[in-house]
Amino acid sequence: MKNMNSYQLVICVKNDDYPASLEKRKIYEAIPDPDATKYNQIRIIDESGEDYLYPEEYFIPVTLPKKVEEAVIKAA
Repeated sequence: MKNMNSYQLVICVKNDDYPASLEKRKIYEAIPDPDATKYNQIRIIDESGEDYLYPEEYFIPVTLPKKVEEAVIKAA
């Protein structure tokens, strides 16, 4: 299983410029990237299975019950 501190779960709330890469209302895994944060970006593992930078405003952090969170990460 992945290190539980190496990710954050976020929900996509906007995908205007990236409809093929992001689905609204879907939970994504965000990877910590301090450099991206400086530019209001967030690193997301998107529909391609790869990580890319997107505007932070497209996502809202989500906190799930531990068992649900573990299942979501395991399914990714």
